[in-house]
Amino acid sequence: MFIEKTDLPSSMYGYQIEQITEGNDDIIDIAMAAAEEEIRSYLTGNNRIEWLDGRLKYDVDAILTATGTDRNSLILKQAVTITKWWIVDLCNADVIYEQTKERYDRAVNWLKQLASGEVNLSTLPTIDPETISDDKQPFSFGSRKKFNHE
Repeated sequence: MFIEKTDLPSSMYGYQIEQITEGNDDIIDIAMAAAEEEIRSYLTGNNRIEWLDGRLKYDVDAILTATGTDRNSLILKQAVTITKWWIVDLCNADVIYEQTKERYDRAVNWLKQLASGEVNLSTLPTIDPETISDDKQPFSFGSRKKFNHE
C-alpha cells in the first residue's frame, strides 16, 4: 500500500485512531485503501475529450506503488488527510469534525486541480504522450444523397 499506518500520526493522534477504531486495524486498512482508490480516481484519465487537451498524464501506478522515502510527500499528505476523513467518518471521538471535513475538501479540491492541470508536480512520474496508444476511431460526417421525386 502507498499509505502506511505509521503515516497517520502526521494527521491524527494515536489515541484518537485507537478510540475510533477500537483497536481494529481492519478499519484502518479499509480507510487507507479507500483513500488510495480515491486518489487514483482523481488522477486517472477517462475517455472524455477533456483528457486529450495536452495536460500531463501522470503515471498513477508508479505514484501509488512507491514506498518509503520514494513516495511524493505532497501526495502522501493528501492521502493521509483523506484516510483521516474515512476514519473520522466512523465516529467523531475527540476530533474536530468541521476541521477534518474542511481539510478533506481542500485535499480533494487540490487533487482535482492536479488532475485538470491547474497545478502540476514536476516530481511526479508522467506517461510520455508518444507511448499512449490512440485507439480512437476516425470521425466522419456527411449526409445521404439528396432524395428527388422524379
